[in-house]
Amino acid sequence: MVFLKNHRSVPLFLRTVLVFLLILVLSACQPNRNVYIEKLKNQHYQLIVAGRPYIVKGVCYNPIPLGLNHEYDWWSDPNKPWIADGKLMQKMGVNTVRLYQAHDNSDEVKQVIRDLYNLYGIRTFLGDWLGFWEFPCPFYGDKKFQDKVKSQVLEMVRLYKDEPGLLGWILGNENNYSCLGHVNPWSSPEVDAEVDPQKQKAIRAKIYYSFVNDLSQEIHKLDSRHPVGLGNGELLGLDYANKFCQDVDFVACIIYRGKTFGNFFKSLRMTFDKPVLLAEFGADCYDAYLKKEDQNMQAFFLQSQWQQIYENLANNKKGAGNCLGGTVFEWTDEWWKHAPDNALNWKVHDTENGWSNSSYYFDIRAENNMNMNEEWFGIVALEEQLEQATPAGLPTGQPGGQGLNKRIPRKAYYVIREFWKNPVIKKTLGKRMSNL
Repeated sequence: MVFLKNHRSVPLFLRTVLVFLLILVLSACQPNRNVYIEKLKNQHYQLIVAGRPYIVKGVCYNPIPLGLNHEYDWWSDPNKPWIADGKLMQKMGVNTVRLYQAHDNSDEVKQVIRDLYNLYGIRTFLGDWLGFWEFPCPFYGDKKFQDKVKSQVLEMVRLYKDEPGLLGWILGNENNYSCLGHVNPWSSPEVDAEVDPQKQKAIRAKIYYSFVNDLSQEIHKLDSRHPVGLGNGELLGLDYANKFCQDVDFVACIIYRGKTFGNFFKSLRMTFDKPVLLAEFGADCYDAYLKKEDQNMQAFFLQSQWQQIYENLANNKKGAGNCLGGTVFEWTDEWWKHAPDNALNWKVHDTENGWSNSSYYFDIRAENNMNMNEEWFGIVALEEQLEQATPAGLPTGQPGGQGLNKRIPRKAYYVIREFWKNPVIKKTLGKRMSNL
């Protein structure tokens, strides 16, 4: 600055004033970023919200009533389930919910975000599937498909970017598996022209991650105040993301590794050095071997998982320092998942297990090693008994309909609550908890 060139001739007081004004001017030139990720001097990553460090202590949220399936529009439910759930979340210490996809009615989505934030201080990660569950399967190599998805995503950003309760954006969930051909496989003329399966995989990965990167760039143009996350199943494909998707701010990882995440955090550092939100993880509450509910088993795994999350937060010398927190899968059970197209089963809490994971070792001896039950992941159980949805006296208390299914917090709810209050990092958790 020219006017400070001969600064020694300027009185100290005036110099101080000029420096202060300069700081104000420079600050005014910076974008007003309410939420951002800071890379610290020790190379750790820290999420900053309203000027203060923020640990994501969250849950995945999709409150489907018993007797209905994923097609139910809970956003317009007259019982407003998020009101009752938000109060219960607040008592637990939850500060974040993850919503996988916004509803078509923007007024209803805004109401949910605002109620959770204004009443309970709970912020929202808002996401988009990126067309992953559309039929026919998504075609990320098709320009028309990409344009359609991009238009949808950018409209979401325009609609909700100014919501005070918004925490950030998550693009996709496990869409990277489609590049491998495992789930919703897709192709393109470029892929079809290649005969080598590994090269086909590489082409699909380049197409997909480049597309997500383009979306991230466009989101940043519209919204500089919230970070953008790449929803990714495990670490698969992140070597390609490192080449083609550098403009995302963090990885929103979906991971199920049982008691511990193993070398996940350090591996991410080497593969794709971005901060990570564990956007989906957890443990079900049904023992497939003993064929009964086991809350101790679920609580044991979840406490161990949260301990490792805390070990890898910023400024913890023990870990990689790249973890921002997590959103547990999930808040409440979903009774429709075993038979999503059979309405007769939506009021049946199925005990038939859908997949196998030896990392959840207590019940791996189940028949055919099928020990994972999609209908039992809630840290809050649902009962058919109905209760008034909105407690009297709340500003938005307008009970409607016939009420909500009764919410019953499981042991995991209380174990996580106590851990968040006093996050003591233990060296190990040896056996299933019984006296928590």
